[in-house]
Amino acid sequence: MPDSAAEKLVNQVAELVEAAKRAGADAADAVAVRGRSVGVSVRLGKVENTEASESDDISLRVFVGQRVANISANAGADIAALAERAVAMAKVSPEDPYQSLADPSLLSEGVDDLDLFDPTELSGDQLREAALEAEEAALGIEGVTNSAGSGAGFGYGGLVLATSHGFTGHYVGSRFSRSVSVIAGEGTGMERDYDFSSRIHFNELEDAATIGRRAGERAVRRLKPRKAKTGPVTVVFDPRVARGIAGHLAGAINGASVARKTSFLRDSMNKQVASAAITVTDDPTRRRGSASRPFDGEGVRGERLVMVDGGVLQQWFLSTSAAKELGLVTNGRGARHGTSVSPSSTNLAIEPGSISPEDMIAGLESGFYVTEVFGQGVNMVTGEYSRGASGFWIEKGELAYPVAEVTIASNLKDMFLRMVPASDVDRNFGTAAPTLLIEGMTLAGS
Repeated sequence: MPDSAAEKLVNQVAELVEAAKRAGADAADAVAVRGRSVGVSVRLGKVENTEASESDDISLRVFVGQRVANISANAGADIAALAERAVAMAKVSPEDPYQSLADPSLLSEGVDDLDLFDPTELSGDQLREAALEAEEAALGIEGVTNSAGSGAGFGYGGLVLATSHGFTGHYVGSRFSRSVSVIAGEGTGMERDYDFSSRIHFNELEDAATIGRRAGERAVRRLKPRKAKTGPVTVVFDPRVARGIAGHLAGAINGASVARKTSFLRDSMNKQVASAAITVTDDPTRRRGSASRPFDGEGVRGERLVMVDGGVLQQWFLSTSAAKELGLVTNGRGARHGTSVSPSSTNLAIEPGSISPEDMIAGLESGFYVTEVFGQGVNMVTGEYSRGASGFWIEKGELAYPVAEVTIASNLKDMFLRMVPASDVDRNFGTAAPTLLIEGMTLAGS
């Protein structure tokens, strides 16, 4: 976001807050979000779609006593009218004792440079060539018979926040991406797989041809899958799937879910919730981190936190309202979702263990290496977990053959307590996890 554009939005949200106070608000904060994206998608050597979008949105949150209202509009809206409407809405809203601005003593006093913005501009031709290169490399793998599409894109998103107790801040982050999905085999024996790369800085983006080759090789490896026998199984989750397991853990320790009593870990603070090998961190201040931010959606600067230490739960993710409901203090994890604020993780990571994924697999007489899960069979209230899965059967320490059309099931409480991390965590993702081994799951197959 150019400095001139940022300055304009800073002035606009500051004016919106002042307008809210003039209209009768006791307190207020305002956010402006600017986004821009450009993308090209191709299939079988031809451009299928070219997209370009740009948006400027503003939102206002006002407090009248213990009553709160939120309103949003595009950046060209009438500021005075917007403020008056928000205050009128607040006056007829029910009281909420937990809603307020963040304590002024917790506000960020300066914006750290986390190196989140790369000004590189890519032309449509450059994006098209990258997408074509990835697809060509994937189609060049023997056994790949068709393409499901390839794409490349870039863009940025910026946030500006102003509050009635004096905080003003803004930041912007860029994003570059490449992806490809291909099909191997023919007829009823077809299998699909994909690969992608997404980075904040363009020069860290993975090579298009490498992405394509990996996608093609993955698709071919899945050909001629078998069903595995029903019974107990040791499951090894590929990092692509393990990130989802980490996401379930993050959801279970979200302060809003705990306050609503919709988390199966709601009574587990300072208790053993995972194996002693598991440590989980969350760090919004990591340079070039995928989910880094110098302050949260309420202006609070978050610090690196150890959420789970040696398997023992240490922290909830907290915004101001969730913290108040739990009798605690926000830890800077309030994220803006449109006009509302709720707790969210930032750069979450299940920290790596000492064993390599190769040695982890080599140590198993039998097991199931899961590369993909599907279905919605996760109950965050009870922890029940049941997902369709595909991957590879492990025999005598090696990946023996592909497996499909099976279901794996357990309870997340038990899964966390049996979880063993490998050493291969990739921190380029906002939610990162290494290869994970979990004993004692149930497989439903043939």
